[in-house]
Amino acid sequence: MAQLYYYQGLTTSAIADELGTSRSTVSRLLTYARENGLVEIHIHDPLAHAESIETRIRERFGLPIAKVVSVPETAGERAWLDRVATHAAGYLNTLISADVVIGIAWGNTLRAIAERLIPKHTVNVDVVQLNGSGTARSIDNSIGADIVLRFASNYNARPHSFPVPAFFDYAETRAALWRERSVKELIGLQRRARIMLFSIGAFSGQVPSQVHSGGFLGEADIRRLQRDGVVGDIATVFFRADGSYEDVALNARSSGPSLRLLRRARHSICVASGTGKVPGIRAALRGGYINELILDEPTARLLIEDGAPAARRARAS
Repeated sequence: MAQLYYYQGLTTSAIADELGTSRSTVSRLLTYARENGLVEIHIHDPLAHAESIETRIRERFGLPIAKVVSVPETAGERAWLDRVATHAAGYLNTLISADVVIGIAWGNTLRAIAERLIPKHTVNVDVVQLNGSGTARSIDNSIGADIVLRFASNYNARPHSFPVPAFFDYAETRAALWRERSVKELIGLQRRARIMLFSIGAFSGQVPSQVHSGGFLGEADIRRLQRDGVVGDIATVFFRADGSYEDVALNARSSGPSLRLLRRARHSICVASGTGKVPGIRAALRGGYINELILDEPTARLLIEDGAPAARRARAS
């Protein structure tokens, strides 16, 4: 029956007539054949297959590593994020070993990864928070500190939280605090990080970025970012479509790191899920802030459909 159906293309009705049985029996036995390995079905779609898209992303943007995670497209972006975060958590265990510093941003994506980490014992590992998560109403840093503690506990590492606001009211306050020895020590640790783990903040999406939806930005801040042509952020440092960020006004009040640190990291890993993040991903690639990208398949397809030129690889030696 399987040969007649799959090789000769006969209908179930024609097979039933030829073999003197019923259509329901033919359907039942064809199902049995699939379920028991007598028939294997392979779909070869060069445009949609994840591995093909990975190759196209690596070639288009000059990335050494790109991983596209297959997801059920109709399930919605929250389900996509779950799949992507699970993959990222497993991938981290292949990278993290002894004597390494890991820089961690915070947000919905990083929290999802932290919840799916696979325990691994390491020696002499430090996990450092890249930017504060306090708001204008509270200095509470529990959002970022919780993620750092989860990573540190998972890898038997030393946690280093950053108990400052995500954004200061005054750039002068930030500049003064950055002169303190304790803050200099933490920033020095950030600069030694070989692994940087972050996502892309976006203004829109089914799963809104925490920095944009959690009360960190006022209406005036958002209007200013829009006037500045901002398309996304990494660790609360905002950038434009061309990857530039140095003269974005709000960055002078941000507790996030210089994005040059991402260019120097051995593993600058962006984990992103959701089509609303595509403009930010593309801009971060242009800026050279990403050298490893993990994302869901629908977002990956949209990323390469635009026909954007290859990223400018501005990575420092």
